[in-house]
Amino acid sequence: MNVDWLKPAPDSIAGRHMGAGKVKALMLMNLVWIGWLFGDLIFSNEKLPASWWYSTFGTLPFFLACYWLSYCRPAREIVRYALGMAALAFLLLWFNNSGASTYMIFCCAYLGFAPTSRRALAYVLVTVACFAVATQLKHWPVAITITMCFIGITVGLGNTFYRLNWQREAELKLSHEEVRRLAATAERERIGRDLHDLLGHTLSLITLKLELSRRLFDRDLAAARLEVEEAERVARHALAEVRSAVTGIRSTGIAAEFASCKLLLNASGVFFSYTSEVGELPPNVEPALALILREAVTNIHRHAGASRADASLRVEDGVLKFCIADNGRGGVGDHGNGLCGMRERAKALGGELEIESRRGHGTRVSLRVPMPALRTVPTLSVVPSPAASTPARQAS
Repeated sequence: MNVDWLKPAPDSIAGRHMGAGKVKALMLMNLVWIGWLFGDLIFSNEKLPASWWYSTFGTLPFFLACYWLSYCRPAREIVRYALGMAALAFLLLWFNNSGASTYMIFCCAYLGFAPTSRRALAYVLVTVACFAVATQLKHWPVAITITMCFIGITVGLGNTFYRLNWQREAELKLSHEEVRRLAATAERERIGRDLHDLLGHTLSLITLKLELSRRLFDRDLAAARLEVEEAERVARHALAEVRSAVTGIRSTGIAAEFASCKLLLNASGVFFSYTSEVGELPPNVEPALALILREAVTNIHRHAGASRADASLRVEDGVLKFCIADNGRGGVGDHGNGLCGMRERAKALGGELEIESRRGHGTRVSLRVPMPALRTVPTLSVVPSPAASTPARQAS
Protein backbone atom coordinates (compact mmCIF):
# COMPACT_ATOMS: atom_id res chain seq x y z
CA MET A 1 0.00 0.00 0.00
CA ASN A 2 1.27 3.47 -0.89
CA VAL A 3 1.40 5.26 2.46
CA ASP A 4 2.25 8.62 0.82
CA TRP A 5 -1.21 8.58 -0.75
CA LEU A 6 -2.71 9.00 2.73
CA LYS A 7 -0.44 11.90 3.72
CA PRO A 8 -1.94 15.44 3.60
CA ALA A 9 -1.58 17.02 0.17
CA PRO A 10 -0.34 20.64 0.05
CA ASP A 11 -3.69 21.95 -1.27
CA SER A 12 -5.83 19.79 1.02
CA ILE A 13 -7.78 21.05 4.02
CA ALA A 14 -5.25 19.42 6.32
CA GLY A 15 -2.37 20.93 4.35
CA ARG A 16 -3.85 24.40 4.66
CA HIS A 17 -4.38 23.99 8.40
CA MET A 18 -0.84 22.71 8.91
CA GLY A 19 0.53 25.52 6.73
CA ALA A 20 -1.27 28.02 8.96
CA GLY A 21 0.46 26.53 12.01
CA LYS A 22 -2.59 24.74 13.41
CA VAL A 23 -2.15 21.60 15.46
CA LYS A 24 -2.75 18.40 13.53
CA ALA A 25 -5.23 17.21 16.17
CA LEU A 26 -7.55 20.07 15.16
CA MET A 27 -8.30 18.12 11.98
CA LEU A 28 -10.12 15.51 14.06
CA MET A 29 -12.16 17.90 16.23
CA ASN A 30 -15.18 17.79 13.92
CA LEU A 31 -15.38 14.06 14.53
CA VAL A 32 -17.00 14.86 17.89
CA TRP A 33 -20.27 15.25 15.95
CA ILE A 34 -20.10 11.59 14.96
CA GLY A 35 -21.64 10.95 18.38
CA TRP A 36 -25.02 11.74 16.80
CA LEU A 37 -24.62 8.50 14.86
CA PHE A 38 -25.81 6.79 18.03
CA GLY A 39 -28.62 9.24 18.77
CA ASP A 40 -31.28 6.54 18.44
CA LEU A 41 -29.84 4.90 21.54
CA ILE A 42 -30.93 7.98 23.52
CA PHE A 43 -34.12 9.10 21.78
CA SER A 44 -35.65 5.76 20.82
CA ASN A 45 -37.93 4.14 23.37
CA GLU A 46 -37.91 0.81 21.58
CA LYS A 47 -35.28 -1.87 21.50
CA LEU A 48 -33.08 -1.37 18.46
CA PRO A 49 -33.05 -4.26 16.00
CA ALA A 50 -29.93 -6.12 14.95
CA SER A 51 -30.04 -4.42 11.54
CA TRP A 52 -29.46 -1.08 13.29
CA TRP A 53 -26.26 -2.35 14.86
CA TYR A 54 -24.98 -4.07 11.74
CA SER A 55 -25.70 -1.10 9.46
CA THR A 56 -24.28 1.46 11.89
CA PHE A 57 -21.00 -0.28 12.63
CA GLY A 58 -20.75 -1.58 9.08
CA THR A 59 -20.88 1.90 7.51
CA LEU A 60 -18.75 3.64 10.15
CA PRO A 61 -15.34 2.48 8.80
CA PHE A 62 -16.28 3.62 5.29
CA PHE A 63 -17.41 7.00 6.64
CA LEU A 64 -14.15 7.46 8.57
CA ALA A 65 -12.20 6.64 5.39
CA CYS A 66 -14.18 9.23 3.41
CA TYR A 67 -13.71 11.74 6.22
CA TRP A 68 -9.94 11.24 6.31
CA LEU A 69 -9.60 11.38 2.53
CA SER A 70 -11.71 14.55 2.36
CA TYR A 71 -9.25 16.19 4.73
CA CYS A 72 -6.01 14.88 3.28
CA ARG A 73 -6.55 14.53 -0.45
CA PRO A 74 -6.31 17.50 -2.87
CA ALA A 75 -9.23 19.91 -2.81
CA ARG A 76 -10.34 18.92 -6.32
CA GLU A 77 -11.12 15.38 -5.03
CA ILE A 78 -13.24 16.38 -2.02
CA VAL A 79 -16.56 16.14 -3.87
CA ARG A 80 -16.14 12.44 -4.68
CA TYR A 81 -15.54 11.55 -1.03
CA ALA A 82 -18.42 13.77 0.09
CA LEU A 83 -20.71 11.94 -2.33
CA GLY A 84 -19.47 8.72 -0.76
CA MET A 85 -20.77 10.04 2.56
CA ALA A 86 -24.07 10.84 0.84
CA ALA A 87 -24.34 7.26 -0.39
CA LEU A 88 -23.77 6.02 3.17
CA ALA A 89 -26.46 8.42 4.42
CA PHE A 90 -29.07 7.13 1.95
CA LEU A 91 -28.12 3.54 2.79
CA LEU A 92 -28.32 4.08 6.54
CA LEU A 93 -31.61 5.99 6.25
CA TRP A 94 -33.57 2.71 6.24
CA PHE A 95 -31.95 1.47 9.46
CA ASN A 96 -30.62 4.41 11.56
CA ASN A 97 -32.41 7.76 11.37
CA SER A 98 -29.99 9.82 13.44
CA GLY A 99 -26.98 8.20 11.73
CA ALA A 100 -28.34 9.04 8.28
CA SER A 101 -28.79 12.69 9.30
CA THR A 102 -25.24 12.78 10.66
CA TYR A 103 -23.72 11.44 7.43
CA MET A 104 -25.81 13.85 5.34
CA ILE A 105 -24.65 16.89 7.32
CA PHE A 106 -21.00 15.82 7.03
CA CYS A 107 -21.56 15.33 3.29
CA CYS A 108 -22.96 18.88 2.90
CA ALA A 109 -20.05 20.28 4.90
CA TYR A 110 -17.51 18.88 2.45
CA LEU A 111 -19.58 19.63 -0.64
CA GLY A 112 -19.09 23.28 0.39
CA PHE A 113 -15.42 22.87 -0.63
CA ALA A 114 -16.30 22.21 -4.28
CA PRO A 115 -14.03 24.04 -6.78
CA THR A 116 -16.54 26.83 -7.46
CA SER A 117 -19.27 28.45 -5.39
CA ARG A 118 -21.96 27.63 -7.95
CA ARG A 119 -21.04 23.99 -8.02
CA ALA A 120 -20.88 23.86 -4.23
CA LEU A 121 -24.35 25.39 -3.94
CA ALA A 122 -25.74 23.06 -6.62
CA TYR A 123 -24.26 19.96 -4.97
CA VAL A 124 -25.60 20.93 -1.54
CA LEU A 125 -29.11 21.78 -2.75
CA VAL A 126 -29.45 18.63 -4.87
CA THR A 127 -28.18 16.43 -2.03
CA VAL A 128 -30.51 18.07 0.51
CA ALA A 129 -33.49 17.83 -1.86
CA CYS A 130 -32.88 14.12 -2.49
CA PHE A 131 -32.49 13.50 1.23
CA ALA A 132 -35.74 15.35 1.94
CA VAL A 133 -37.62 13.22 -0.58
CA ALA A 134 -36.12 10.05 0.89
CA THR A 135 -37.07 11.02 4.45
CA GLN A 136 -40.65 11.65 3.38
CA LEU A 137 -40.78 8.25 1.72
CA LYS A 138 -39.59 6.96 5.11
CA HIS A 139 -42.45 8.95 6.73
CA TRP A 140 -40.29 11.26 8.80
CA PRO A 141 -42.03 14.20 10.52
CA VAL A 142 -41.88 17.24 8.24
CA ALA A 143 -40.41 19.41 11.01
CA ILE A 144 -37.45 17.06 11.47
CA THR A 145 -36.85 16.88 7.72
CA ILE A 146 -36.87 20.69 7.43
CA THR A 147 -34.51 21.01 10.41
CA MET A 148 -31.98 18.52 9.01
CA CYS A 149 -32.10 20.15 5.56
CA PHE A 150 -31.61 23.61 7.04
CA ILE A 151 -28.58 22.44 9.02
CA GLY A 152 -27.10 20.78 5.93
CA ILE A 153 -27.53 23.91 3.77
CA THR A 154 -26.15 26.17 6.50
CA VAL A 155 -23.06 24.04 7.05
CA GLY A 156 -22.43 23.73 3.30
CA LEU A 157 -22.73 27.47 2.66
CA GLY A 158 -20.54 28.20 5.69
CA ASN A 159 -17.71 26.08 4.29
CA THR A 160 -18.19 27.67 0.88
CA PHE A 161 -17.49 31.09 2.38
CA TYR A 162 -14.59 29.55 4.31
CA ARG A 163 -13.08 28.31 1.03
CA LEU A 164 -13.56 31.73 -0.57
CA ASN A 165 -11.65 33.31 2.31
CA TRP A 166 -8.84 30.83 1.69
CA GLN A 167 -8.68 31.89 -1.94
CA ARG A 168 -8.69 35.60 -1.07
CA GLU A 169 -5.91 35.13 1.48
CA ALA A 170 -3.84 33.17 -1.05
CA GLU A 171 -4.39 35.83 -3.73
CA LEU A 172 -3.51 38.60 -1.27
CA LYS A 173 -0.33 36.79 -0.29
CA LEU A 174 0.61 36.33 -3.93
CA SER A 175 -0.06 40.00 -4.68
CA HIS A 176 2.14 41.05 -1.74
CA GLU A 177 4.92 38.74 -2.88
CA GLU A 178 4.61 40.05 -6.44
CA VAL A 179 4.82 43.65 -5.23
CA ARG A 180 7.94 42.85 -3.21
CA ARG A 181 9.50 40.95 -6.10
CA LEU A 182 8.86 43.77 -8.57
CA ALA A 183 10.16 46.33 -6.08
CA ALA A 184 13.31 44.28 -5.50
CA THR A 185 13.83 43.85 -9.26
CA ALA A 186 13.40 47.58 -9.90
CA GLU A 187 15.81 48.39 -7.07
CA ARG A 188 18.44 45.99 -8.42
CA GLU A 189 18.12 47.55 -11.88
CA ARG A 190 18.45 51.04 -10.42
CA ILE A 191 21.53 50.07 -8.41
CA GLY A 192 23.07 48.48 -11.50
CA ARG A 193 22.48 51.63 -13.57
CA ASP A 194 23.82 53.89 -10.81
CA LEU A 195 26.97 51.83 -10.33
CA HIS A 196 27.55 51.64 -14.08
CA ASP A 197 27.16 55.39 -14.50
CA LEU A 198 29.21 56.07 -11.38
CA LEU A 199 32.13 53.71 -11.85
CA GLY A 200 32.31 53.06 -15.58
CA HIS A 201 33.87 56.37 -16.59
CA THR A 202 35.92 56.69 -13.39
CA LEU A 203 37.56 53.27 -13.64
CA SER A 204 38.29 53.83 -17.32
CA LEU A 205 39.98 57.13 -16.47
CA ILE A 206 42.06 55.50 -13.69
CA THR A 207 43.11 52.71 -16.07
CA LEU A 208 44.23 55.19 -18.74
CA LYS A 209 46.23 57.27 -16.25
CA LEU A 210 47.96 54.20 -14.80
CA GLU A 211 48.83 52.95 -18.30
CA LEU A 212 50.22 56.38 -19.17
CA SER A 213 52.25 56.52 -15.95
CA ARG A 214 53.72 53.07 -16.72
CA ARG A 215 54.84 54.28 -20.16
CA LEU A 216 56.31 57.49 -18.69
CA PHE A 217 58.03 55.73 -15.82
CA ASP A 218 61.34 55.16 -17.71
CA ARG A 219 61.34 58.44 -19.71
CA ASP A 220 59.83 61.10 -17.42
CA LEU A 221 59.64 60.10 -13.77
CA ALA A 222 58.09 63.40 -12.69
CA ALA A 223 55.28 63.13 -15.27
CA ALA A 224 54.67 59.51 -14.29
CA ARG A 225 54.45 60.52 -10.63
CA LEU A 226 51.98 63.27 -11.57
CA GLU A 227 49.78 60.80 -13.44
CA VAL A 228 49.83 58.39 -10.48
CA GLU A 229 48.84 61.22 -8.12
CA GLU A 230 46.03 62.20 -10.49
CA ALA A 231 44.82 58.60 -10.60
CA GLU A 232 44.89 58.55 -6.78
CA ARG A 233 42.72 61.69 -6.60
CA VAL A 234 40.25 60.22 -9.09
CA ALA A 235 40.10 56.97 -7.07
CA ARG A 236 39.48 58.85 -3.81
CA HIS A 237 36.74 60.88 -5.48
CA ALA A 238 35.17 57.68 -6.81
CA LEU A 239 35.33 56.13 -3.33
CA ALA A 240 33.47 59.13 -1.87
CA GLU A 241 30.82 58.85 -4.58
CA VAL A 242 30.40 55.12 -3.93
CA ARG A 243 29.95 55.74 -0.21
CA SER A 244 27.36 58.40 -0.94
CA ALA A 245 25.55 56.06 -3.32
CA VAL A 246 25.56 53.22 -0.78
CA THR A 247 24.14 55.57 1.85
CA GLY A 248 21.33 56.45 -0.55
CA ILE A 249 20.68 52.78 -1.29
CA ARG A 250 20.47 51.86 2.38
CA SER A 251 18.19 54.76 3.27
CA THR A 252 14.45 54.39 2.82
CA GLY A 253 12.11 57.09 1.57
CA ILE A 254 9.18 57.93 3.81
CA ALA A 255 6.64 57.24 1.03
CA ALA A 256 8.07 53.76 0.43
CA GLU A 257 8.12 53.11 4.18
CA PHE A 258 4.46 54.14 4.49
CA ALA A 259 3.53 51.69 1.72
CA SER A 260 5.57 48.90 3.31
CA CYS A 261 3.98 49.53 6.70
CA LYS A 262 0.52 49.41 5.18
CA LEU A 263 1.26 46.02 3.63
CA LEU A 264 2.59 44.69 6.95
CA LEU A 265 -0.31 45.87 9.11
CA ASN A 266 -3.09 45.03 6.67
CA ALA A 267 -1.67 41.52 6.24
CA SER A 268 -1.83 41.06 10.04
CA GLY A 269 -5.43 42.29 10.30
CA VAL A 270 -4.72 45.90 11.37
CA PHE A 271 -6.35 48.59 9.23
CA PHE A 272 -3.77 51.31 8.61
CA SER A 273 -4.43 54.75 7.17
CA TYR A 274 -1.89 57.51 6.68
CA THR A 275 -1.80 61.10 5.48
CA SER A 276 1.32 62.91 4.23
CA GLU A 277 1.34 66.62 3.42
CA VAL A 278 5.06 67.14 2.83
CA GLY A 279 7.14 66.94 -0.31
CA GLU A 280 10.90 66.56 -0.32
CA LEU A 281 12.56 66.21 3.05
CA PRO A 282 16.21 67.02 3.88
CA PRO A 283 18.53 64.03 3.30
CA ASN A 284 19.38 63.78 7.00
CA VAL A 285 15.73 63.82 8.11
CA GLU A 286 13.95 61.37 5.79
CA PRO A 287 15.96 58.19 6.62
CA ALA A 288 15.68 58.82 10.38
CA LEU A 289 11.96 59.54 10.08
CA ALA A 290 11.47 56.35 8.06
CA LEU A 291 13.25 54.32 10.75
CA ILE A 292 11.09 55.85 13.50
CA LEU A 293 7.98 54.97 11.48
CA ARG A 294 9.24 51.43 10.92
CA GLU A 295 9.95 50.90 14.63
CA ALA A 296 6.55 52.27 15.65
CA VAL A 297 4.72 50.05 13.15
CA THR A 298 6.76 47.01 14.23
CA ASN A 299 5.64 47.64 17.81
CA ILE A 300 2.01 47.83 16.67
CA HIS A 301 2.38 44.61 14.69
CA ARG A 302 4.07 42.64 17.48
CA HIS A 303 2.82 44.04 20.77
CA ALA A 304 -0.19 46.36 20.49
CA GLY A 305 -3.01 43.91 19.71
CA ALA A 306 -4.69 46.73 17.80
CA SER A 307 -7.34 46.61 15.09
CA ARG A 308 -6.62 50.07 13.64
CA ALA A 309 -3.71 52.51 13.34
CA ASP A 310 -3.50 56.01 11.87
CA ALA A 311 -0.48 58.11 10.93
CA SER A 312 -0.07 61.72 9.78
CA LEU A 313 2.88 63.76 8.56
CA ARG A 314 2.69 67.52 8.05
CA VAL A 315 4.58 70.80 8.48
CA GLU A 316 3.07 73.64 10.54
CA ASP A 317 4.85 76.92 11.31
CA GLY A 318 8.25 75.53 10.40
CA VAL A 319 7.81 72.40 12.54
CA LEU A 320 7.61 68.90 11.12
CA LYS A 321 4.89 67.01 12.97
CA PHE A 322 4.64 63.25 12.75
CA CYS A 323 2.07 61.22 14.69
CA ILE A 324 1.10 57.54 14.69
CA ALA A 325 -1.60 56.16 17.00
CA ASP A 326 -3.27 52.78 17.50
CA ASN A 327 -6.24 51.51 19.47
CA GLY A 328 -4.40 48.60 21.08
CA ARG A 329 -3.80 47.59 24.66
CA GLY A 330 -1.43 50.45 25.52
CA GLY A 331 0.65 50.43 28.68
CA VAL A 332 3.99 50.74 26.87
CA GLY A 333 6.92 51.64 29.16
CA ASP A 334 9.16 54.61 28.48
CA HIS A 335 12.12 52.41 27.66
CA GLY A 336 10.45 49.36 26.15
CA ASN A 337 9.95 47.97 22.66
CA GLY A 338 12.68 49.98 20.90
CA LEU A 339 11.54 53.34 22.23
CA CYS A 340 15.07 54.26 23.29
CA GLY A 341 16.26 53.99 19.70
CA MET A 342 13.36 56.15 18.53
CA ARG A 343 14.22 58.80 21.12
CA GLU A 344 17.87 58.79 20.09
CA ARG A 345 16.97 59.32 16.43
CA ALA A 346 14.59 62.12 17.37
CA LYS A 347 17.30 63.75 19.50
CA ALA A 348 19.79 63.48 16.63
CA LEU A 349 17.35 65.44 14.49
CA GLY A 350 17.00 68.10 17.19
CA GLY A 351 13.39 67.13 17.79
CA GLU A 352 11.15 65.88 20.60
CA LEU A 353 9.46 62.50 20.82
CA GLU A 354 6.40 62.10 23.04
CA ILE A 355 4.70 58.80 23.84
CA GLU A 356 1.22 58.50 25.36
CA SER A 357 0.27 54.96 26.26
CA ARG A 358 -2.47 54.57 28.84
CA ARG A 359 -3.30 50.95 29.48
CA GLY A 360 -6.40 49.96 27.55
CA HIS A 361 -6.41 53.20 25.53
CA GLY A 362 -3.83 52.51 22.83
CA THR A 363 -0.54 54.24 22.13
CA ARG A 364 0.25 57.55 20.43
CA VAL A 365 3.76 58.46 19.26
CA SER A 366 4.29 62.14 18.40
CA LEU A 367 7.44 63.66 16.88
CA ARG A 368 8.18 67.39 16.46
CA VAL A 369 11.25 68.50 14.51
CA PRO A 370 12.09 72.17 13.75
CA MET A 371 12.48 72.49 10.00
CA PRO A 372 13.24 75.15 7.40
CA ALA A 373 10.54 76.01 4.91
CA LEU A 374 9.64 72.89 2.94
CA ARG A 375 7.82 72.48 -0.31
CA THR A 376 4.37 71.05 0.39
CA VAL A 377 2.49 68.78 -1.96
CA PRO A 378 -1.19 67.85 -2.28
CA THR A 379 -2.27 65.66 0.60
CA LEU A 380 -1.43 61.97 0.14
CA SER A 381 -3.97 59.96 2.05
CA VAL A 382 -4.37 56.21 2.04
CA VAL A 383 -7.18 54.60 4.02
CA PRO A 384 -8.81 51.18 4.03
CA SER A 385 -11.87 50.56 1.88
CA PRO A 386 -15.21 51.71 3.39
CA ALA A 387 -16.30 48.13 3.87
CA ALA A 388 -13.17 47.32 5.83
CA SER A 389 -12.80 50.45 7.91
CA THR A 390 -15.28 49.73 10.66
CA PRO A 391 -15.35 52.20 13.52
CA ALA A 392 -12.65 51.42 16.00
CA ARG A 393 -11.85 52.84 19.40
CA GLN A 394 -9.23 55.51 18.79
CA ALA A 395 -6.14 55.86 20.93
CA SER A 396 -6.14 58.63 23.40
